[in-house]
Amino acid sequence: MVYSSRGLALLLAVCIALITSLFLSLVKSVDLSALIVAFFISFSVSYLLIFVVLEFLIFREITRIYKVINKLKKKELSNIDKQKASPLNPLKTINEEIFSFADLKQKEIDELKKLEAFRREFIADISHELKTPIFAAQGFVHTLLDGAVNDKAVRSKFLKKAAKSLDGLDALVQDLLTLSHIETGQIKMHFENIDLYMLTEEVFEQFEGKASKKDITLRIESDSQKVIVYADWQRISQVMTNLISNAIKHSHDEGEVVVSFEVTKKYVTTSVRDFGEGIPLDHQSRIFERFYRVDKSRSREKGGTGLGLAIVKHILDGHNTKAEVESTPGKGSTFSFRLPRVRPEGSELSDAVRSEKH
Repeated sequence: MVYSSRGLALLLAVCIALITSLFLSLVKSVDLSALIVAFFISFSVSYLLIFVVLEFLIFREITRIYKVINKLKKKELSNIDKQKASPLNPLKTINEEIFSFADLKQKEIDELKKLEAFRREFIADISHELKTPIFAAQGFVHTLLDGAVNDKAVRSKFLKKAAKSLDGLDALVQDLLTLSHIETGQIKMHFENIDLYMLTEEVFEQFEGKASKKDITLRIESDSQKVIVYADWQRISQVMTNLISNAIKHSHDEGEVVVSFEVTKKYVTTSVRDFGEGIPLDHQSRIFERFYRVDKSRSREKGGTGLGLAIVKHILDGHNTKAEVESTPGKGSTFSFRLPRVRPEGSELSDAVRSEKH
């Protein structure tokens, strides 16, 4: 800035004092001493008024505006103290508008950067996940085409392995579609009164064969054989399927998977517990991310798409709740989530559900 507030105030005050003195000199009755007195009085009053106006209403706010611009250039906008606008000072309003606009744009830029980083990571992850089953199936098929197809035993073995790889690829694509549809809102939740106890029994039936191969016991702990909540049956069934599947997968042989229900006046907390490998503390905050694996090599050996817990997270988000995990390495893990309770004896919704609707 060319002038400081004092320098500019001094210059303007001298000009005003000179103009005042020149105007008074036109009056014949005013002598030289009166002109000098008038000059100094005019200069003093003008200087004080102009300095106050410039310093407190203009220069100070212009300086703040420059600070906002400089901080924005250096990406240090968060270090600026936001000032409340004054109706008597339009520059303060301008300053606040600049700050708000710059802050909004900086947040948009930061969000775009996060999305871009997420996009790159997602493309890398999905490419890797798709490549594994495709390459496996290709290897088996090309081996057969190279002559192994004539050996009946080899042919049958390789075709089964190729089919298994393609089944894994199909499961991955289906999970990706499910996740995409949930995120874009194409899958709508159909809320109704559902029985979690019955739902869990149905899911257990699906995994009886898988559990028996590892001699794992599937058990429900509940004071009642009727646990009613307000939720989407199909989506919560998918949540329970993914959680129970993971529990079996990461349990030791001859272990146990326990589903329990904690019923309170307004809510039902469902917990799925295993007594297997457990999850290290530093991994627990990331296990609901897509394709995140605590131990990549061991997880792939056990199968799975790496999307199960991400789907669980998004489905529970659609129910205005979230999954929580407690785990100790070597002792097992407990995944839990809470849903609004509906009293078994009536068809009316619980107080919690009614309050959410209104």
